[in-house]
Amino acid sequence: MARAKFALHGPEEKFDPRVTAHRGDLADIKLAGKMFAPHYAEALPMRCSAPKAMLRKQAGKNYEAVSELLHGEEFQMLDVAGDWAWGFCQADGYVGHVPFHALQHIRKTPVPTHLVSARAALIFSQPDIKSGVMKRLPMGAHIACGEPSECKKFLSTGKGFVHVQHVQKIGAKIVFDGGNSPIDLAEQLVGAPYLWGGRSGDGLDCSGLVQTVLTIAGIECPRDADQQMAVLGKDLADEEQLQRGDLVFFPDHVGMMVDQEKIIHANAYWMRVSIDPLAEVVSRFGEECEQPVLARKRLG
Repeated sequence: MARAKFALHGPEEKFDPRVTAHRGDLADIKLAGKMFAPHYAEALPMRCSAPKAMLRKQAGKNYEAVSELLHGEEFQMLDVAGDWAWGFCQADGYVGHVPFHALQHIRKTPVPTHLVSARAALIFSQPDIKSGVMKRLPMGAHIACGEPSECKKFLSTGKGFVHVQHVQKIGAKIVFDGGNSPIDLAEQLVGAPYLWGGRSGDGLDCSGLVQTVLTIAGIECPRDADQQMAVLGKDLADEEQLQRGDLVFFPDHVGMMVDQEKIIHANAYWMRVSIDPLAEVVSRFGEECEQPVLARKRLG
């Protein structure tokens, strides 16, 4: 992580601190000439080797979580202080601190070929469901898989075997009428605990749920609800009926429609992923704000 100094010419650009690797003493070298910092660093590409790792605002396990880095995902590391690394997630640009022990240099890790598309995937010691379980990876995790086993039901991960029903190839074309559309994936997560900053099958917040299922379906998606509302889908006219898979945005909240009347969302009201009548959710938000529904969007 080489550090350098650059001069800033002209006014600083406006930026979103959630996805701009800039702090008081250090910034990503790509921001040189655009934003002032005493020092700039070139990112060191790392990969998450733990099943998952929370991304936090500050370096310390008791600080607020802002997102989550999943197994096999890349993290661009700009600084290390003690047990914590600072940088940004390659997938969505989100900035924060992660435990350094959860990372390995990408040269020391295999390139992921598959991602977990089930709520969780078990890594067995042998290509046999009766063998010992070595690891559990949540939905959204990325893993490197080799050739199928003789029985064709397992893929080798180099450190065990994963069942083919639990993973899909990265970049595979998704057939949305084949039971693996974003809303189909979301329904697998009903009952998963609400976790602020979470974005895996083990725990999610509202925008984490949407990002997780859209990413698996091959749809690029930013991290937070306001970012998603700005770029995803097209707005529905007031007279248009909602349908399965549509997104509904509220203040600091988002969910996906299961049908015309029910919505699935990770929420702090029930502290889990639940399916609720949309009217009830609108009513709850209406008690706190004048405009409970900010946008209704349709993907595709």
